[in-house]
Amino acid sequence: MLIELRKGMRLHPCTFNAVIAPEKVMVSALNSNADLQRFLFLYVSGNYSRLLSSINRSSKNFEVRRAFTAHQLFTILKEISHTVVLLEHDPTLFEGGENMLPQIAGMLRDIGRESLVILYTPSVDRSFSVLMRQADHIIEIAPADDDTVGTALHRSSRSHHSGDNLPYAQRTLEVS
Repeated sequence: MLIELRKGMRLHPCTFNAVIAPEKVMVSALNSNADLQRFLFLYVSGNYSRLLSSINRSSKNFEVRRAFTAHQLFTILKEISHTVVLLEHDPTLFEGGENMLPQIAGMLRDIGRESLVILYTPSVDRSFSVLMRQADHIIEIAPADDDTVGTALHRSSRSHHSGDNLPYAQRTLEVS
């Protein structure tokens, strides 16, 4: 089971992916993949969701969980047994719980050994930066109307990088 974000840009099973992209890109990727209906899909959001109201949720395999604190998110992650896990990043979850960021990042990486894990945000903040350090793949898609070029960052193997684990970069453009 693959999720294609853009033509040729796919998310694979058994990986932890950090995705920075416009909302419409993520909604389109989820709604255009009919295969998702066949798998246990967990959508986790925080205090608010930018995507949930736009996602087609006709499948009985689509479960939604909400976390309002980092501790609640931790509990949800401990109980995961889904094939696909989409965590919509909400920085307000970590207000007062910043010390849990490394633990949660490690849990996402561990879950990614057996599931497709997607940590999604439309823009990077400090807490997302901490969480994405454990990701197997980091993908950034810039909005089409943005003057900057999006960068697809891909970390295929930690052993191929120097001690600072800097991923190599590939430039991509979003097509409207």
